[in-house]
Amino acid sequence: MNNDLGKTEAEIIKFRQEKISKLEALHQNPYPAKSFKNYSNFRVVEIHKDLIEAGEKVFVAGRISAIRGHGKLSFVDINDSSGKLQLILRADELGDDIKIAELLDIGDFIEAHGGVIISKSGEVSVLADGLRMLSKSVRPMPSSWYGLKDDETRMRKRYLELAQSPDLRELFVKKSLFWNKTREFLSNKGFLEVETPVLEVTAGGADASPFITHHDALDIDVFLRISMGELWQKRLLVGGFDKTFEIGRQFRNEGISREHLQDYSQMEFYWAYANYEDSMALVEELYKFLAHEVFGTYQFNINNMEVDLNQKWEQINYTERIKKELNIDVLAANDAELVAKIKELKLEHKKSDTRGRMIDTLWKSIRGKIAGPAFLVDHPVEVSPLAKRKSDNPKLVERYQIILGGTENGNGYSELNDPADQRARFEEQASMREGGDVEAQMHDADFVEALEYGMPPASGFGFSERLFATFVGKPVRECVLFPLVRPEATAQNPKPKIKKSK
Repeated sequence: MNNDLGKTEAEIIKFRQEKISKLEALHQNPYPAKSFKNYSNFRVVEIHKDLIEAGEKVFVAGRISAIRGHGKLSFVDINDSSGKLQLILRADELGDDIKIAELLDIGDFIEAHGGVIISKSGEVSVLADGLRMLSKSVRPMPSSWYGLKDDETRMRKRYLELAQSPDLRELFVKKSLFWNKTREFLSNKGFLEVETPVLEVTAGGADASPFITHHDALDIDVFLRISMGELWQKRLLVGGFDKTFEIGRQFRNEGISREHLQDYSQMEFYWAYANYEDSMALVEELYKFLAHEVFGTYQFNINNMEVDLNQKWEQINYTERIKKELNIDVLAANDAELVAKIKELKLEHKKSDTRGRMIDTLWKSIRGKIAGPAFLVDHPVEVSPLAKRKSDNPKLVERYQIILGGTENGNGYSELNDPADQRARFEEQASMREGGDVEAQMHDADFVEALEYGMPPASGFGFSERLFATFVGKPVRECVLFPLVRPEATAQNPKPKIKKSK
């Protein structure tokens, strides 16, 4: 049985390797290819009365999480993805397989065959009459002696945290449901799921710094996409598709924060013959659907603010709210006045910052106070290079963002389909890039050409997995199964470095 206490990790590994040799001496394969498991742990507990009444024996399997007792009688807890089940290992039932029981350790995957009983303590159990090793663990699972010492180690060895935390596993089950329900909602509304390129010769659809790699076969540098196929999905509108959406990974070579990662999941949809107001109504319905179907509630505590998705969603005027909070009219102010206000508020500022970047800096300084749910509307054109101008005020665009608990959790607008206007805005963005703004959008001449063939009026919208993280109240990094971490230092490579491309 488990005798790890008082031993170093190296001693435990050596001791367990010796057990592998003992298993092989018993003609037991410590790593067989197949299990005969026919019931999950949860199912055995759920229908235990029927199994007991029928006298049916079961095959169950899982990882050992606890061992109590030794010798001729022991109790072993095994876990599979459905939950925990107790095994009773008794010498008179197991026969020769009791020798296998003596070689078990916490962390081993095992299979047991036997009848279902209720133990003296009242716990549903399997009284094993057969036992088989499925995978012998050599390293000890983390414990108070061999724990995960810091966040980086925890993220690097996420599989260990998952193995020991049912709550963490449930988080990712819920995240899978979140995306499945997103697909269900959009599909039921007539949207077609599509796949667009991940590698692009022009990174477009967002203000962000892209990752660059080299395509050997074509001998060209390409970019990993920074949006969920925005310009590609608009080409699909040109091509005759009226409603499309995509869910996938996108990549932005930017900083890490509670709300930001470099690679993450995103959803974007595009809807022909609709404008941003149509889209807002659909998105409000989508958010309420996800809240109810995934979390069973419309009420959330987000950044210490109570947010009720079932209440009326406020519409907040972007420029008017800045004027109210900061006493500056960003539409009328010149660049020098914007710089002065940023310095007055002691906000971060670079000399290369464009007018749009400065306006956005001012907005973000007040965003955290807004609980929501709210639609932020009437953005200046400088911060929205792909959105259609408002007909009654060409300084503003038909755009909206979702505000929940002081965070931006979704972005949509009436899509720009005037090729001349789009070309002019791309040229302005190109000048910004030449001036040092690495997040300014690239000029995509091919997309402008597509618009010249005619794209119907349309609205687009997107949200990332930040929305899920917001709903569960965790940093987005905690909601990723295997977030990127620096390479681990080893004796052979004590200071690992990643080569930078030229």
